[in-house]
Amino acid sequence: MTRDFRLLATGQALSWLGNGFQTVALAVAVVTTGGGAGDLGLVMASSVVTLLIGTLFGGVWADRLQPQRVMVASDLVRFLATAGIAAMFATGGYHLALLCSLTVVSAAAGSFFSPAMTALKPLLVPVERRQSANATLSMLQTACGIAGPTLGGITVAAAGSAAGFAANAFSFLLSLVAAAMISVRAERGPRSPMLAELAAGWKEIRTRDWLMGGLFGATVYHIANGMILVLVQVIAVERLGGAHAVGLIYAAEGLGGFLGAALGMRFRPRRLLRAGWLALMLMPLWALAYVWPGVLWAVLAGAVAGYAGLLFYDVAWETAIQDNVPQRILGRVASWDYVTSFLAMPIGNALAGPLSAHFGTDRVMTCCAAVLFLATASQLLIPGTRRLTRAGADQPSAAEVPEDSAPATAAIR
Repeated sequence: MTRDFRLLATGQALSWLGNGFQTVALAVAVVTTGGGAGDLGLVMASSVVTLLIGTLFGGVWADRLQPQRVMVASDLVRFLATAGIAAMFATGGYHLALLCSLTVVSAAAGSFFSPAMTALKPLLVPVERRQSANATLSMLQTACGIAGPTLGGITVAAAGSAAGFAANAFSFLLSLVAAAMISVRAERGPRSPMLAELAAGWKEIRTRDWLMGGLFGATVYHIANGMILVLVQVIAVERLGGAHAVGLIYAAEGLGGFLGAALGMRFRPRRLLRAGWLALMLMPLWALAYVWPGVLWAVLAGAVAGYAGLLFYDVAWETAIQDNVPQRILGRVASWDYVTSFLAMPIGNALAGPLSAHFGTDRVMTCCAAVLFLATASQLLIPGTRRLTRAGADQPSAAEVPEDSAPATAAIR
């Protein structure tokens, strides 16, 4: 991999690790200072709403400026906001309004970071290495998603919640330094009004049936998945053994995600996107395992298989977008992609309680698993999804290319 990609991977690994510290620190800090579930829910909701509002505008600025500049600015703001939260709890003061305000500032900055990183990634490696690069980042994120909360729990237990926030703030600073050292530059054209540029991103999506279908399919998928992610925790606590079972299930999901990302590095099918959607069909099996046979070993096996399919799909989806969407508009397309998830998941979270109370947990879980399957399988009916090939998959090897022939175009732009 290139120097610039190694810088991005290092910075992101440290940032993802730091986020795990804040996940633990936030819950502990709010609850132990008397805030309770209501305050914690308000803080988390403020973050989600801010991400939802800010992401589309973040995509525009990612396409207007050099992506790494947007990332540096985002990390600087997140560093200052998170350091402010650490200082508040370190001095023994707890103010809900201040915590929400700083969380909103940090989330707003984060909503600019993700589209910028998506716009930057395909510039850092050759076309033929994009799939491997995406898989590498997915493996790092999965590993940090396991290690971060574990180390965060140890740190918060030993030194208090302020130390957890401080560790996260420091991780943003390290990510900032890594992003600032990236030397690649993107071509940027003239600007248009903000709404016109947002519309251009949506127009780019509408011209590709596999992308349009994928976004709508993901929206339906995430509503059902949002319900599942609430209900599986209830089932794990009430039926499968409590906290011990929850810990084992999270570990199995992490293992599955790691294996799926590793498969993404090695398995390079010609029709990568189609393979990704097929792999995602393993997720309904994970959801159904909570209903039948409804025992811990089956849930653990389903978690490994399902999350392996999910992470392989993530690699395939990211690679397809990078291969087939022009870089000049990639940030805006990515921002629309993120918004569908941000919007759909909370809807599913909110529906889980009322629907399970009325119809029963097992029925809702079964129906949600069916929705996951249908939302995924329906993508295979889209011609573009079936036909899309990985960039470079149709190119002959060097030995097969006559010396006087011109190189073939890797992907249709």
